[in-house]
Amino acid sequence: MSVNDKIVSDFVNNQIEFVTTVPCKQLAGVIDQVDANDSIYHIPSNKEDEGIGLCAGAFMGGKRSAIIMQNTAIGVTINTLVTLTQYYRMPLPMLISYRGELREPVACQAEMAVHTKALLNQLNIPTYHFHKEEDVEELDAILKYTFMCNKPVAILTDASFWGGY
Repeated sequence: MSVNDKIVSDFVNNQIEFVTTVPCKQLAGVIDQVDANDSIYHIPSNKEDEGIGLCAGAFMGGKRSAIIMQNTAIGVTINTLVTLTQYYRMPLPMLISYRGELREPVACQAEMAVHTKALLNQLNIPTYHFHKEEDVEELDAILKYTFMCNKPVAILTDASFWGGY
């Protein structure tokens, strides 16, 4: 089973029925798998904070949701994460491409990588970092944790996890 298949399978096995995505080259394969899966309602978003709002609407309608996005937009999601997901104790798995680390070819991506983990830590959002393909085996437990705790959880996936650029 490919990493993309495993991610989508774990989403479905944890009753995630709604996924919103923001385009990302690293996440393109998993986004395609989400889009092709009949068990998941997929809505692409223009911006990450908009996507979190869509996930909140799904949650308030009784659906489990997830967002797939880049770390470069963590800054614009802070208000939404605090005043919506955390205030209303909304479980939200965030599968995040961690751009700007080793093997990153785009220099401007490196700046947000310096701040991503610190911002998530400041918000008290549990964060897991996938470096190797086998790290995906932890996803099921992470998803169970976020729905048990009713809180957002960040899963950072770097270039090494996806096999480079």
